[in-house]
Amino acid sequence: MVFFIFLLLCVGRLFFIQFFRSDYLISIAKKQHNQLVELEPRRGTIHDSNLKAQAFNMSMDSLYGVPNAIKNKEALINQLQPILGLERSYLTERLNRKKSFIWLARKLAPEKAERIKRLNLKGLGFMKETKRIYPNSYLASHIIGFSGMDNIGLEGVERGYDNYLKGTPGWAIFLRDARLKKLDIWEKMVLPVDGLDLVLTIDEVIQYIAERELDKAFKTFHAKGASIVVMEPHTGRILAMANRPTYDLNDHSEVSKDVIRNRAICDLFEPGSVFKIVTASAALEEKIVTEEDVFFCENGAYKVGGRILHDHKPHGNLTFRQVIEESSNIGTVKVAQLLGQDKLYQYVKEFGFGSKLGIDISGEISGVVRPVRLWSKTSITSIPMGQEVGVTALQLASAISVIANGGQLMKPYIIDSVRDTQGRIIKQNKPILIRKVISVDTAMRIKKILTGVIEEGTGKLGKVLGFSAAGKTGTAQKLEPDGRYSHNKFVASFIGFAPAEDPLLTIVVTVDEPHPYYFGGVVAAPVFQKVAGDAIRYLKGNQIPLEAMAQ
Repeated sequence: MVFFIFLLLCVGRLFFIQFFRSDYLISIAKKQHNQLVELEPRRGTIHDSNLKAQAFNMSMDSLYGVPNAIKNKEALINQLQPILGLERSYLTERLNRKKSFIWLARKLAPEKAERIKRLNLKGLGFMKETKRIYPNSYLASHIIGFSGMDNIGLEGVERGYDNYLKGTPGWAIFLRDARLKKLDIWEKMVLPVDGLDLVLTIDEVIQYIAERELDKAFKTFHAKGASIVVMEPHTGRILAMANRPTYDLNDHSEVSKDVIRNRAICDLFEPGSVFKIVTASAALEEKIVTEEDVFFCENGAYKVGGRILHDHKPHGNLTFRQVIEESSNIGTVKVAQLLGQDKLYQYVKEFGFGSKLGIDISGEISGVVRPVRLWSKTSITSIPMGQEVGVTALQLASAISVIANGGQLMKPYIIDSVRDTQGRIIKQNKPILIRKVISVDTAMRIKKILTGVIEEGTGKLGKVLGFSAAGKTGTAQKLEPDGRYSHNKFVASFIGFAPAEDPLLTIVVTVDEPHPYYFGGVVAAPVFQKVAGDAIRYLKGNQIPLEAMAQ
């Protein structure tokens, strides 16, 4: 009788479990034997203009643990800690969590993963993930930027074009055995969609040349910072853009925001004498002067508007051509006075200053150009020679390109195209004309004057061996915190293009606080000379091998 009652109770219990507890127990079984795994898409590759990879993903092993399946955690930690090189407290905290899955180390070096696999430790497993690799380390770091551990773009085009690059994750439900070890058997799967590839306008070789020479000047003159922009004047394509200081894209964890920022598009500075191309172009375009008009340069000191202007060396009578070639502040201001403040302001804006140019990477600033109503009585004596305005290196590159290409302001761009994994073009960028600034005739006349700057004037060290070149030097005093101009802090710059008769590229070089020498013609012009010469020879078919640049 007792046995019969016991049997009825068992049957009743089984009946209860089968019809009232089955869903709950099935869910527990699924959690134990099924593992939902996100399938990572391939992040798109970033190429230079010649389709050489600048950033790509490599498959790596990531180590995970199943804390609930690990009995002797201390022994496991003792074996793992020397291999991983992680803090013991970190591993202890992770493995003591009441979870069935925790990451222990992501994207391990192959030799570390292999050593752990040989230990065959219970409760550990590996999952394939991809790690972002930057084969040229520092090269074009401020353009490319970097992505984080989860392949999300954090800086540069990695961030700006993350929606194109990242792709769409997939997922799969894998079966696990009684020891919770993942089996290579799946129940359901949705495949990931790989990210799209980016093709930059940057040329790896020209970028290397530009960085090599900028780095030399940065170190030789003990500068605070430096930037260079190399552009195709007729299209607005950026062939190279670099800054110093720089950093290794593969090792950016300890790098400060000051080093990461792209100075060429987000640093504001007074341009100094390179800005005289605006005054000169406006005066010729408005037919205020001719090249041979003579201006008395007051033997180096000119009292006007309550201030005394000085030239870097005294001059008497100079023609308008010589005023620009010799970079006379006094002569330039006298030309601007004939032009008038309204016309001067108009051309400053026409050349693209005081507005964003719309380059297709984030961080660009508009610079500072005050409207005429906010000018002081002395502004007409300051702005023509590059004071009381704030510009970027990119704006200077676009402005000198106006002279080089016959008077057109082109929109600068750094992304050539977006392509799928089969190489099909999804999006193609093309040259965009912002506006016509000056006539072809005026551009040709200014071009001849700027050729004279290199041949006879302040830019002799910018003369390119084997090619003609045109350019302008600049040496700008920096402002002190109290608003006065510094006597020991300068920005040295050079803007130019080559070959002068049919320009292939324009180059802007700026060096922040160089010493002991600080003149643009001494510090920045030689960078232009070397970059222009090597880049043109390369573009004309003379290949230049890439080498590791000494850091």
